[in-house]
Amino acid sequence: MKAVILAGGFGTRISEESRFMPKPMIEIGEKPILWHIMKIYSHYGFNEFVVCLGYKAYAIKSFFADYFLHTSDVTFDLANNKMTMHNSFTEPWQVTLIDTGLNTMTGGRVKRIREYVGNEPFFLTYGDGVSDVNIDDLLKFHQNSGKIATMTAIRPEGRFGVLDISGDEILSFREKSKNDSGWINGGFMVLQPEIFDYIKGGDECVFEKQPLETLASMRQLAAYKHDGFWQCMDTQRDKQYLEDLWKNGAPWKVWD
Repeated sequence: MKAVILAGGFGTRISEESRFMPKPMIEIGEKPILWHIMKIYSHYGFNEFVVCLGYKAYAIKSFFADYFLHTSDVTFDLANNKMTMHNSFTEPWQVTLIDTGLNTMTGGRVKRIREYVGNEPFFLTYGDGVSDVNIDDLLKFHQNSGKIATMTAIRPEGRFGVLDISGDEILSFREKSKNDSGWINGGFMVLQPEIFDYIKGGDECVFEKQPLETLASMRQLAAYKHDGFWQCMDTQRDKQYLEDLWKNGAPWKVWD
């Protein structure tokens, strides 16, 4: 199965860095967050990727074009125009990079990669979120559900405290927990090829609107509830949080 990653957005909420590079190329522990996401799938044996590009697509293309060089020691013989690789290491990945348009919405991007996934199920996630979700269990859940689509549902912890109030008196102030939050879209989806029949319109289609809402109304959208770690990188604060976690044993680092 292939894993499709949406990596074409502008990343306006983390513009401090996304003005220089696409958000999926912003680094956590000196590796782009896109690399971290791919490592999660690769740990479970899924090594074929289709990456939907848009904003600053060349940066992602350049990263993979030079990946072998980045992960090797190298000697440059400038006088003879020769390059010798030493201790080289690379991933067992097959990566297809598709320019799905600068202003294309998520549904339009998925629609544009139909020929690259073929008539088989595929994974879909966003290029800015990491998790310790068990991909094998997710896939088995999807297969057993018999649904067209499965979405990983997560309950993020809030950033603000909670007031327990009775009448006009505050009884207590506590940190907001996951139990205070509803389930939200955590990405890490599994989709049957029939999904393309539900993506109507062109580049303006938002995948989370018409396609998924239609499937929900048909009871063809399953929720894989994940209570473990999940974190997106929307802001500079999120990036720093992920950096701190990486230095102290990142919970999404399921690979060796």
